[in-house]
Amino acid sequence: MRLQIFKTLWGHEGTTELAIEQALAAGFNGLEGPAPENTLHAERLQRALQDSGLSYIAEITTAGSYVPDRQASLQQHIDSFSIKLEHSMRLEPLFITCLGGCDAWSEDDSIEFFNTAMELATSTGITVSFETHRSRSMFNPWVTQRIVEQLPQILLTVDFSHWCVVCERLMDTELDVIHAIAGNVQHIHARIGYEQGPQVPDPRAPEYEYSLRAHQDWWQIIWRSQIKRQFKSTTMTAEFGPDGYLQAAPFSQKPVAELWELNQWMAQEESRHFAQFIEQYKKGDV
Repeated sequence: MRLQIFKTLWGHEGTTELAIEQALAAGFNGLEGPAPENTLHAERLQRALQDSGLSYIAEITTAGSYVPDRQASLQQHIDSFSIKLEHSMRLEPLFITCLGGCDAWSEDDSIEFFNTAMELATSTGITVSFETHRSRSMFNPWVTQRIVEQLPQILLTVDFSHWCVVCERLMDTELDVIHAIAGNVQHIHARIGYEQGPQVPDPRAPEYEYSLRAHQDWWQIIWRSQIKRQFKSTTMTAEFGPDGYLQAAPFSQKPVAELWELNQWMAQEESRHFAQFIEQYKKGDV
């Protein structure tokens, strides 16, 4: 199994062409970003990607942006998914990751949403995985496990950093859940959370090494499962981001670090970590 690393467009300042240039220069395999807003946007993005040779993971957010409209109905979430799925198809993405549903829903409503979304995805032939994200249906480990138990075919994009802040602890206490859902994981978002937030100020800092190593241990559980499922490659998006995730100094609002620098480091660190994991796996040491 090989590792493919993607550059997130979340927090990218500049054109798509610049993002492609940066991704190629840093050795990334592709981009992950929002589903196209319309046909024209899709065609322009498709041409740029074809010329670069990079892959694309499209992100669908239902009934809003990263945080859904609290008043949106189940049907509005389904309609939103359907429209964005149609636009994404024009890109021929590697797959789609979806931030779907709402944390305030009953689990029955979440199950209905995921069932319908999975049926729509199957009809297009495009793989869709659903993200473990705050404000969404799979905002905590236990709800996610119960959804997986009821929908054993569902695919997941895991971002464990969200669970850290929701649960106010590292997920070492919930390893049984990670093992239980590992067989459903399609994709990993590589951001390092900690007990009080979804993004440490800087993953290179020694005071956050404990959190970095914890996330890496959880990702190894996923990789072992994917090897057993005979994945030829695994995908990971380095996803340190803005919007209050990146800490800033009071008053001046000067960021504590530079996002693209953090995500390049994360990509390099995970390339190293993955190579080490594969070596140890072959020896039976992990």
